[in-house]
Amino acid sequence: MKNTERFRDKKILVLGLAKSGLSAAKLLIELGAEVTINDKKPYEENENTRNLLHLGVDIICGSHPVDLLEENFDLIVKNPGIPYTNPIVVEALKRAIPIITEVELAYSISEAEFIGITGSNGKTTTTTLIYDIMMQAQKNPLIAGNIGTVASDVAQIATSEQMIVTELSSFQLQGVDQFRPKISVILNIFDAHLDYHGTKEAYVKAKAKIFQQQTPTDFVVLNADDNILVELSKVAQAKKVFFSTKQKLKTGAYVNNHTIFFNDEEIISTDEIVLPGEHSLENILAAVAVCKLLNITNDAIGDVLKRFSGVKHRLQYVKTYHGRKFYNDSKATNILATQKALNAFSAPIILLAGGLDRGNHFKDLVPYLQNVKTLVTFGQTAELLEEAGVEAGIKNMVRVDNVEKAVSVAYDNSDKGDIILLSPACASWDQYTTFEERGDIFIDAVHMLN
Repeated sequence: MKNTERFRDKKILVLGLAKSGLSAAKLLIELGAEVTINDKKPYEENENTRNLLHLGVDIICGSHPVDLLEENFDLIVKNPGIPYTNPIVVEALKRAIPIITEVELAYSISEAEFIGITGSNGKTTTTTLIYDIMMQAQKNPLIAGNIGTVASDVAQIATSEQMIVTELSSFQLQGVDQFRPKISVILNIFDAHLDYHGTKEAYVKAKAKIFQQQTPTDFVVLNADDNILVELSKVAQAKKVFFSTKQKLKTGAYVNNHTIFFNDEEIISTDEIVLPGEHSLENILAAVAVCKLLNITNDAIGDVLKRFSGVKHRLQYVKTYHGRKFYNDSKATNILATQKALNAFSAPIILLAGGLDRGNHFKDLVPYLQNVKTLVTFGQTAELLEEAGVEAGIKNMVRVDNVEKAVSVAYDNSDKGDIILLSPACASWDQYTTFEERGDIFIDAVHMLN
């Protein structure tokens, strides 16, 4: 491991557990730190803390008491989900106690270089795509971050011959100070997580930390069609590599005449790509740019793009049945995500939507419903979505009890050539534990059609 002395004999508070905090605590103990753990969940409900008791660490559960800081910590490793407005975090900042997130810890000890991917939308798809192409090219990459595997776990097994492809949220990036990926990627910037960051400016600043430590020997891959990113790129020290779905670039990844290019090199026809939609094309172009910077062959890139059907629950192609194509976009838990899904198709759509009522009125969805021939609704927001459907002029709307019933109703109201799309525009918690459970039920119901 690279830099283990940074943490040895330091008094470190791990604030908040979950998967990343648990991994961080175990690693810090191994690195010789004096670790205290504080988690809001009560001890009797907290399996993670009980798993650490045998290591002899101090554990405080049930709240985040500010007076805990009287122990004079050298460093806090904060769970990304805990906001900077939390009283213990506010007081720690007043006392000038450094606060990092687990990804900074991972970087500190990693022998491998990082490829870091962030953005408001498309992070998981782009991260997975880069990883799959690198695997196809036998680059032996590792994958980490929000995509499932905790970065500090991966960093412990990484070698200097590998690269760690890492999905990074603004929550994680706000807590880095030395993190320096060899290649950073910022896909796009939309209004998001303003309840956490407070302002859009603070959100953009957190995203920009992905390249703040990069030097001219590194690369930053950016969306040339996003004005915020174009402006932001002016302060980047890394070599800038742009991608665009709208303009031909002298250097970078772009689309021209239904063909993807990198610089002047033809990579693949868009007609051969499985993944639908312009927003997917942005993710693909970003992945192509990264992989060409790694000198990966066009054959390896093309082999993956011809079969990559998306990340599960994110505009995932499920199957074609009697001429109808079924797509699972259960991860679309907000209106913006469903707008993007609807824009991905030119064929008539049977839209399955509904879920938890967060007080949204779906007027912003109306302009995107013009290609929807049937709207199948379920959950708490069924009536509100139907009101949007009326405004959009949808003639055929059916309300059902759940996603499983929605599948058969959608099929009964479809014709050959139609797209049957689950893109709920709502969280799942009124009927399902997670969006994954909702999407799995959709997939199972599709496969049960006969």
